[in-house]
Amino acid sequence: MSHFKLYIILVAVMFAWGMNVPVMKYLTAQMGPVTMTSLRIFLAGVMVFAILAVFRLVRKPTKEEWPFIAVGALLNVVIHHYLISIGISLTSGTNSGLIIGSSPIMTAVLSLVLLRLTPTKWQWLGFILGFIGVAATVLAGNAQASTASAGDLYILLAMVAQVMSFMVISKASKTLDPRLLTAYMFIIGSVGIFLISLVTEPGEWRAFADMDTTFWLMLFGSGIIATAIGHMLYNHVLGKVGPSKAAIFINLNTFFALLGSAAFLGETITGYHLIGFVVIVFGVLLGSGAAEELWRMKIRSSKSQH
Repeated sequence: MSHFKLYIILVAVMFAWGMNVPVMKYLTAQMGPVTMTSLRIFLAGVMVFAILAVFRLVRKPTKEEWPFIAVGALLNVVIHHYLISIGISLTSGTNSGLIIGSSPIMTAVLSLVLLRLTPTKWQWLGFILGFIGVAATVLAGNAQASTASAGDLYILLAMVAQVMSFMVISKASKTLDPRLLTAYMFIIGSVGIFLISLVTEPGEWRAFADMDTTFWLMLFGSGIIATAIGHMLYNHVLGKVGPSKAAIFINLNTFFALLGSAAFLGETITGYHLIGFVVIVFGVLLGSGAAEELWRMKIRSSKSQH
């Protein structure tokens, strides 16, 4: 599969994740976020296993692959989702968006340090443009970000954990299909989150019995489309193009989340949001290497015509 097709998949995943934001706001308003998240991720893990079973891609991991699965589940599922659920409740949406928007730059730096992957100068420019675009989009409706809080630290640590998990997934994908890795990570991680919920939200699991049809439709939709299929595809592409190129697309998540919030929660999109989106797109084109690839194709095409 060409990189352009992989990039289209990443854009589709970011759209699904962005639309999932208003869904998550609804779900977390109904019951404890940690308990709800444990079931959502468990359902996602079961769904991924079911999809892979149809294509006969399920197998038992080797002794060497289990450590990658365990570390990936700890970082990408348990720590990341737990800290995000707590952090968002303690800080502003503005600060949350800005910190999440720093993920691609963190990924590039850690890729450089841990994997010795060196982004080009155009990719670095893309990372910076992407962050500026996210900042412009997030701050469009706010005069300034609110003061730092404990919630900011939780979200920052959550993003560091997720970025580090990208390194693990990239390493593990050399022998283990990233989609199968995702399934194992979800099942193991959901158990970890549920155990945490028993301590932080004791007895909250009983609230599932009182939820209405809308809640369950939202939960299954979020778990299957955004979490199961979204993460399965994202980790698959990450294994193909590398963590830094895949992470730059996370910047699109901010704008798509804004679209979802406008469509379902009545929030307003301004001209500043659109300007931020344009800057994000340029950042993604440069940071992913798509712009350089297009330029090389143009040069090859002009040479062939002569």
